Amino acid sequence: MKSKLIEIKDKKEKEKIGNLVLDDLTDWFSIGESRKTYIEESLDKRFLAIFLDDKPVGFLVMRETSEDCVEIFIMGLMKKYHRLGLGKKLIEVFENLARTLSFSYAQVKTVKRGTYEEYDKTNDFYKAMGYKELECFPCLWDENNPCQIYIKYLGNN
Repeated sequence: MKSKLIEIKDKKEKEKIGNLVLDDLTDWFSIGESRKTYIEESLDKRFLAIFLDDKPVGFLVMRETSEDCVEIFIMGLMKKYHRLGLGKKLIEVFENLARTLSFSYAQVKTVKRGTYEEYDKTNDFYKAMGYKELECFPCLWDENNPCQIYIKYLGNN
């Protein structure tokens, strides 16, 4: 299968891809209202999508958090495409784009390791991509979902 990664600008296309992918990831995004909110909040942000044979299978949304830092606001890759290197491609393109936009740091928030097995895999992925634990906020989201923040230095820009 041939992959391609492109930035999506059209809001309807963002919504379509976001729904397609997140509907496949209910182990991580089980609350329908939360999925809807993530997608709605993604429409005005940079949206990278990865395709296999012209079919969207994943996406990553960038959110500027400060003059120097950009966040992986949300990232999803359909389950059957995990562990094929596609998530790594999304991260690499995101980080390269962040550097060209003069960001020095990237961050991502996820549920702290040890809370849910699915999120332990997510934590492992970000650590494998070079992200370092910054801080855990036990009640940022709610007490059942302690928020772990990871950061990565992208270089001086």
